[in-house]
Amino acid sequence: MTVKTTLSFTDRHHQFLSEKVGQGVFATQSAAVAAALEQMMQDEQEREVALSALAQEIRARMETPREAFIDQDDAFAAARRTIGAARGA
Repeated sequence: MTVKTTLSFTDRHHQFLSEKVGQGVFATQSAAVAAALEQMMQDEQEREVALSALAQEIRARMETPREAFIDQDDAFAAARRTIGAARGA
């Protein structure tokens, strides 16, 4: 279903839309706006998935007993060795 609506743009935005339509990137200004909205919707969905995964990881780590913690020197030792080897140290 298509809904007709009226939108207002700054001169800068209008010029950009017109250029993209003129370049053939989009068939119409409406198509360009629709593509931008679809991208915003996808970005929001991806952000929600990432935040959910981060929250889940934080919850899992909060349940880790202290004795299972890894010392920061041990955690980064392999990375330090790799960097040192790459630098020729």
